[in-house]
Amino acid sequence: MTQALLIEIGVEELPAIPLLKIVSNIEKSWKNILEAYKLSSAFEFIYTPRRLVLKHSAMPLKQEDSTVEFFGPPLVAAIKDGEPTKAAEGFARKCGVDFDALGRSEKNGKEVLYFKKEEKGAQTAALLQEMIEKWIASMAFGKMMRWGSRSDEFIRPVRWLQVRMGDTSVPVTLFGVESDTKTFVHRMVSYDALEVPTIDAYDAILSEGAVMLQPKEREAVILTQFDVLEAEYNIVIERDTALLAEVVAITENPKALVGTFDELFLELPPEVIITSMKEHQRYFPVFEKGKIANKFVVVSNAYTDDYTKVIAGNERVLKPRLADGLFFYQNDLKNGLSTDGLEKVQFIDGLGSLADKITREKNIAIRLLALYMDKVEAQTGKSSAELEKAMDRAVNLAKADLMSEMVYEFTELQGLMGYYYAKALGEDELVYSAIKEQYMPVGEGAELPSSIFSSIVSMSSKLDTLLGLFSVGKIPTGSKDPFALRRAVNGIVRMVIAYDLPFNIDDVIVLLKDAYADFDTEILTDFIIERINKSLDANPSVIAAVLASGERDINEIAKKVAALNEIVSSDTFKEQFSTFKRVANISKDIDLESDLRIDTTLFQEDAEVNLYTAYEKVINQDYADYKTQFEALFGLKRELDGYFDDVMVNTDDEALKKNRLNTIASIYKTFKDIADIKEITV
Repeated sequence: MTQALLIEIGVEELPAIPLLKIVSNIEKSWKNILEAYKLSSAFEFIYTPRRLVLKHSAMPLKQEDSTVEFFGPPLVAAIKDGEPTKAAEGFARKCGVDFDALGRSEKNGKEVLYFKKEEKGAQTAALLQEMIEKWIASMAFGKMMRWGSRSDEFIRPVRWLQVRMGDTSVPVTLFGVESDTKTFVHRMVSYDALEVPTIDAYDAILSEGAVMLQPKEREAVILTQFDVLEAEYNIVIERDTALLAEVVAITENPKALVGTFDELFLELPPEVIITSMKEHQRYFPVFEKGKIANKFVVVSNAYTDDYTKVIAGNERVLKPRLADGLFFYQNDLKNGLSTDGLEKVQFIDGLGSLADKITREKNIAIRLLALYMDKVEAQTGKSSAELEKAMDRAVNLAKADLMSEMVYEFTELQGLMGYYYAKALGEDELVYSAIKEQYMPVGEGAELPSSIFSSIVSMSSKLDTLLGLFSVGKIPTGSKDPFALRRAVNGIVRMVIAYDLPFNIDDVIVLLKDAYADFDTEILTDFIIERINKSLDANPSVIAAVLASGERDINEIAKKVAALNEIVSSDTFKEQFSTFKRVANISKDIDLESDLRIDTTLFQEDAEVNLYTAYEKVINQDYADYKTQFEALFGLKRELDGYFDDVMVNTDDEALKKNRLNTIASIYKTFKDIADIKEITV
């Protein structure tokens, strides 16, 4: 039998971000608890700012009865001279019976002590206290609170509690609060607890009390209100999904409202206005004709017939923030971009100051620019002398905005403010664009720098951080990566591939390592290779095959992986591949660096001639890309099948045997020079 179950934990306002980070885990935890207690059933987890709710439409009233079997020690160890041993007595205690009540059974070919008992399922109501306590304990919000005289902790103080099975209130106590049959609605409707006569009445009572229980409903209402406002005001509201999730989490009665601010603040870069709105006030930016407007949208949680005071209050709160931003912006422009002071800002212990980092980055950037000069000249139309000057300037100014008042206030705008200041101060477009894009890409799938020039600036920063941290022993371990070194490698890989840049890992490390304390560069190489393995979207065995070839140029690795993966992913490849697996297996004990000379005068079968002729044709061609080369090599299948059908490789004639093995090994070696087919699994 089943009954409806309602669990409502009433709290003071929950912080949105900690809640949203673990919402899925909260739900998963309750599911795991149900399974552990053998009470699995469908449920719904719901949250508002003031409550965490679990709803079951059909919760089992009790656990099912079960049969439990216990297998004990072998009889030879359980009974000595007709008397039970300590092992036997311990087993009996475990089963909760006397020794004489134990039976016998066979396990793994031995006769052992055995006991079977029927366990009656416990009543669900009797288990809920323990289950809810475990659920609460599993919520890893991070920073927790204590309140009153209590020593236990939760994300916010618990103020009321409902635990209802059917229409019966189940006695449960959490943080000193005992369960009852009351709930609380929106504060602007009532401050008093309201009686909930039945579970079926719960949703209606909340709805009448201006509480939208379902997060999805609140989100849908907000988006509908956005649509209405856009049509009414002829505006576009930026629908930031992360911000929307926050607003959904902090409202019970959402109402989207349009506010305005003084047009003089539009002098600020749009990102400053948007950051002031989003980060501090949770306002949604508004655009008119593609440009930031002197309007914003706030989603109020108020319950009233007149929202004019709500709008005015939010306008009043935003104004000083924008005024501060405008003051910082104008002051920074007056002071100009300067790195003065960065020599006093420590980068990382053992790696000096940010001024030292700039010096190292400049060294890297100039060397990378020399490597890619032809490509950068072609892309920009500038001379090498102009590019060298611009690169020196870009790297020198890249971190200058860290000393600005604006970035001191809004650290997330670093790089971006440098871009605006450099542009306003008349710097070259290459310079200010590189300053803006120096931290790109900021994550997986994020936007890349818009040019090779900017990519060099970005790579220089990332390479300095990588080499520097590895040189002082700050190497990521396990899941810990406090300096985001894995993300730095991923960014370098993406830029190298996007702009078709040669980037031999070993050569680059050797080129740059002289500016750092001596360290085992193999560890860094392995780290980069491991990240390449993770960052390329392909069959893992294909990536392993390419890496096993010894290729260390990131761009070439990516090209080979893409080409080979396309072939391996085809519908017909699996049935064809057995031939090439055989080639790899025959060659596994042959030293591929030895003399693999093939003596055509020893050929005895037509199949030998056919294979050799086809192979020579393959290796003597020039290929436009790796895919064409791979296709040509895999195109040897017909001749190889004929060879294996008609030619005895392991013949008794040693000279003939060696010649035939050399033929197969030469084909395998040609493959291995670009990808070790032995590693491929399909």
